[in-house]
Amino acid sequence: PEDAPLDVVVAVAGPSNPVLVRRKARTFGVWTNAEALLIDEAPSFYAVAATGPLEEVLTATENLRHRVGIEVQVRAVGLPVAGRERDAFTDAVIRLRREAGLYVEAPGGVTMAEDTLFTARFALPANLVEGEYRARTFLIREGEVIDVHEDAISVDKEGFERWLYRLSREASLLYGLLSIAVALASGWLASEAFRLLRR
Repeated sequence: PEDAPLDVVVAVAGPSNPVLVRRKARTFGVWTNAEALLIDEAPSFYAVAATGPLEEVLTATENLRHRVGIEVQVRAVGLPVAGRERDAFTDAVIRLRREAGLYVEAPGGVTMAEDTLFTARFALPANLVEGEYRARTFLIREGEVIDVHEDAISVDKEGFERWLYRLSREASLLYGLLSIAVALASGWLASEAFRLLRR
């Protein structure tokens, strides 16, 4: 019905790329990389906020159709394994990125101020990948999507952080040498400070 309350879901996705996932196995008492598979596509960052728990706000069919939840973001179509084996690799990507703060789910993260006015807040981690991010807003009534709005957001690093990021990508040898120099200088300064404190 038209008078049913509205729900809102906001999803922000970073640039997608393939991900190499390695499985560790114990060999002669030592943990080593035993198997590796390339996941077709996984967003570098994904955050979804809703007016309530996603499974209550959105039907499973609509979630799959619009690819809203985190669990449907990682695509593993061309893997040489299937079923539980494939799920284990995709679940590993999601788990690791959740732990790194790159995949975030915020039930109740959207606050309705009026019938169609709302606010959604996301905490962005410092290790975001630069590029075009896609923000999608879903207007939902009784679990069904009734409208979708999409925007592009450009994410760039600024200042010294941007200079370091570009140096690491465009002049990796120089970046490596600079990192070694900083590490050596830090070690020397720490040892000098310790020597002076012992006097």
